[in-house]
Amino acid sequence: MKNVCLLGSTGSIGTQTLKVIAAHPDRLGVCALAAGRNAELVEKQIRQFHPLYAVMYDEKAAAGLKTAVADTNTLVLSGMEGLEFIASCPEADIVLGAIVGMIGLKPTIAAIKAGKDIALANKETLVCAGHIIMPLAKRMGVKLLPVDSEHSAIFQSMDKQHGNRIEKILLTASGGPFRGRKASELVNVRPEDALKHPNWSMGAKITIDSSTMVNKGLEVIEARWLFDVDYDRIQVVIQPQSVIHSMVEFDDGAVIAQLGTPDMKLPIQYALLYPDRLPIQGGSKLDFYSISSIGFEKPDMDTFRGLPLAYEAGRRGGNMPTIFNAANELAVAAFLAKKIGYLDIYDSIEYACSHATFINDPDIDEVLLTQEEVSRLLAGRLSEV
Repeated sequence: MKNVCLLGSTGSIGTQTLKVIAAHPDRLGVCALAAGRNAELVEKQIRQFHPLYAVMYDEKAAAGLKTAVADTNTLVLSGMEGLEFIASCPEADIVLGAIVGMIGLKPTIAAIKAGKDIALANKETLVCAGHIIMPLAKRMGVKLLPVDSEHSAIFQSMDKQHGNRIEKILLTASGGPFRGRKASELVNVRPEDALKHPNWSMGAKITIDSSTMVNKGLEVIEARWLFDVDYDRIQVVIQPQSVIHSMVEFDDGAVIAQLGTPDMKLPIQYALLYPDRLPIQGGSKLDFYSISSIGFEKPDMDTFRGLPLAYEAGRRGGNMPTIFNAANELAVAAFLAKKIGYLDIYDSIEYACSHATFINDPDIDEVLLTQEEVSRLLAGRLSEV
């Protein structure tokens, strides 16, 4: 039995993770859950999975949950202290980090220091602190198992390759709902338009990021750290059908790809049960007779500026990826609240990357301070646009 500490149990990844765990009760259990404010859903999860611990980041939500589950044996904690405690608790065998945002950084570090394997779905962990996380994981001898479908595909394509040199990582993207459009056609895009992803079912923030291709840019930075390749050897390829989840080209020109249906339960289950492969409850499989074609396109870097901006931030290094990520996070929130326009997301990122203080080798506190600086820098701009 492998006990899972799930950070971010109420989001899209978190709820799908619990479905995977429920489908394999003989292999997987839940020792701890964590969420932000949705105490009502966490209560239901506690009553189904009976974890030893539950954490609400919001203090008021934690107080309400503690009262609601007083008849159970689950200990309710709160805040960052609670997150770091459950991430390093002795009962956990693996920590799945699915918290959205910078909140996930310190618990992930605590888990690694405690020798826990990490199933990684939190982008900020490597985007903002890859220079800290990867050496620490190596020193502690823990596995970092990617949960993103693209990084899981790369990991699977590289597995058992016995150190053969990678020539290139081919990171695939669907192109999102606006594939083929030019910037002039995106001026009046509304949040409800951008939330209509053609293939994947995801949370609002990541769906918007997919439409701008900022998400793919963040994945490029993650791939650089996860697989220790430089940016010149990470190539983004549009694959509209989302059948090929990513590919790896080796020195001899051979390309190995991982294919599957667009179902996040597949990479989640692979990370939790690695290296075993088991049937996925309710999951569908590819029917190659029904696939009429698999197409590839070059990304439009002029229209979808999030991608080249991410490459630039990654190459500059230091805290620049944090600036990029923080600016995007704030701009997407403003767009979803209908305070700014769609293309203002790109302008906000460019502005922050040009004006925020650059730090060449930030420690974790400086990474968090960078986010605060970007928040101050964009506060007036995002309310005035």
